[in-house]
Amino acid sequence: MTINIQQWSDQLPLKNIQVFEERQGGDVNQAYYIQAQDQEYFLLVRPNESVHFYDNEILSLKTISEAGIAVPKVIDSGTIQKNAYLLLSFLTEGSGSQKDLGRTIAKLHQNTSPNGKYGFDLDHTGSTMTFNNKWTNSWTELFIERRLDKMVEPLMERNLWSQQDKDKYLKARSIMIKHLDNRNISPSLLHGDFWGGNHMFLKDGTPALFDPTSFYGDREFDLGMASGFGAFNQSFYESYNEAYPLDEGWQDRLSFYSLYMFMVHLLKFGPIYYGSVDRDLHHILTMD
Repeated sequence: MTINIQQWSDQLPLKNIQVFEERQGGDVNQAYYIQAQDQEYFLLVRPNESVHFYDNEILSLKTISEAGIAVPKVIDSGTIQKNAYLLLSFLTEGSGSQKDLGRTIAKLHQNTSPNGKYGFDLDHTGSTMTFNNKWTNSWTELFIERRLDKMVEPLMERNLWSQQDKDKYLKARSIMIKHLDNRNISPSLLHGDFWGGNHMFLKDGTPALFDPTSFYGDREFDLGMASGFGAFNQSFYESYNEAYPLDEGWQDRLSFYSLYMFMVHLLKFGPIYYGSVDRDLHHILTMD
């Protein structure tokens, strides 16, 4: 669906719109660049969704901003023609270093939940699945039971996994639980969807984050997702570890969280991600 730009221009809370152009918005949203009264904006649109579709992202941006991390400012949200929208300030891109990005993510993770629990005030609503973020004292419950386990049957129903794949997952599941239960995991503020496409550097080199689906959990979650596509170099991980040292064995445990990311991608995009899921399962099975 392509929106009617003239009709949207009349209904957005902006005056004297001079530029309204479609941009690349990823697999979830349609995206548009807007210039109005010498100000620049970024508009996200999700067709046929309610006004609440962006609630988690709005709260995530607010929470990350309060942690002292640069993010787009929320200007407005709502629905137009039964389509949800989120209007944000436009961030002008510059260049920066992955060392600074590593320190920024470490700073983000040093913020812990206000109640000492894992979760968030709002659930994660994605394009294919919703994950329950209800507050809990158990990271295993939040990550294993409410996220990984929730994807098993849909994978089976869509013939993306066989019974053999499910059996392999169940063996890996017990290994993950053993490793996670043996750690004292602080409930850190997470980006929630941290990969190479959800960060940028501002004109002054400051790292900025966007498209978050935040919650409080194991900080290795963000790092594991970041490792999945190899978008971050060694200096990112070194600077992170200098600013906020990781627990022994963290490199192996990143596969728990890249597994999660690749399972989500397998559900969304199909068999092209089967090999990546299988590779992470094999790695976890070697950790027994």
